[in-house]
Amino acid sequence: MTILPPHHLDLAGHRRRNGVVPWVAYHGEDGRDRLIEAVAAADLRGRGGAGFPTAVKLRSARAPRSVVVANGCEGDPLSHKDAALLTLSPHLVLDGLQLAAHAVGAGEAVLCVHAGSPVLPSVFAALAERDDPVPVRVEEIPRRYVASEETALVHYLTSGDARPLGKSPRPDERGVRGRPTLVDNVETLAQLALVILLGPQHYLSARRDLVTVTGVVRRPGVVEVAPGAPLTAVLAAAGGETEPVQAVLVGGYGGTWTSDFRFGVSGIPAVYALPARACGLEYTAKVLAFLAAESARQCGPCMFGLPAIAADFAELLRGGPSTARLARRLPPLTGRGACAHPDGAARLAASALQVFGADLAAHSAGGRCRILERVA
Repeated sequence: MTILPPHHLDLAGHRRRNGVVPWVAYHGEDGRDRLIEAVAAADLRGRGGAGFPTAVKLRSARAPRSVVVANGCEGDPLSHKDAALLTLSPHLVLDGLQLAAHAVGAGEAVLCVHAGSPVLPSVFAALAERDDPVPVRVEEIPRRYVASEETALVHYLTSGDARPLGKSPRPDERGVRGRPTLVDNVETLAQLALVILLGPQHYLSARRDLVTVTGVVRRPGVVEVAPGAPLTAVLAAAGGETEPVQAVLVGGYGGTWTSDFRFGVSGIPAVYALPARACGLEYTAKVLAFLAAESARQCGPCMFGLPAIAADFAELLRGGPSTARLARRLPPLTGRGACAHPDGAARLAASALQVFGADLAAHSAGGRCRILERVA
């Protein structure tokens, strides 16, 4: 099974390739139960980064007048898989969106993408071909890193303010305009459609996940890999390395650096291969500066903590400060923000200090360790 076709599929092409949703098998309340049970049997989990069981989310949001939101914003600069899906196979996403809406009993469906996204023509063309039971409207979200966080989407769709709302209440409890809301990544919805089109058992045996691979690989872009594939296999799917790689950033800008390629992809399905000639601390410093600038500035960890650790990393490149100050500053960032944005920045910084010890020593001695590699 492959998820992405080699070219854009219209509705007829989509149905030839993937089939037609067997709606009659999922009619009525019993059908909703069977649909959610099929998703549970397939062990489908969110593909936006958190990996939460999709069936649990469906059950939690199931309520009269609920809302389903498809998150196609993809705010992390290292991730492009959702754009690939919405460009090449929008109908697979829309099938999944309709199935999710049916499962929770929603009468409203929203597809969110960033303002001015290049996927919009493909999405609008696909919607024009369909006559779905639940109308889908497209919302263009501000192009901010945290604007695609699920509570930020709910906040924006309710009030026009694209800032995260915090950890409580959850969208399934009080979401868009106070109604129970399911927010799912567009790849999650595409995978949900495949569960129903193939059946849970066939899906489990044939499943592939989308991962964006960038950096020093022969074919940077979106690849399909088996669930849990090690980084060696992920890099190989992108054609392999074009030069020696010293470390890989796994999980996007809020992810983790590692030099052990036996592990799989966690967090946002994005991998960046850093060449051995580059300085990991310099790359990390640029990412931290970006994350600090992109915060919503509504909680202490984002307003004060992120600029502080970004400044600390910039100073590290000049030979100071001591890592002891960073060691004190990083732990308080975790778990205290209105969203997980500061957690990701702290995770990234801590992993850089661990993985790039040689670079750290060189900078502490007042020298430049390697040629600066621009942030991709």
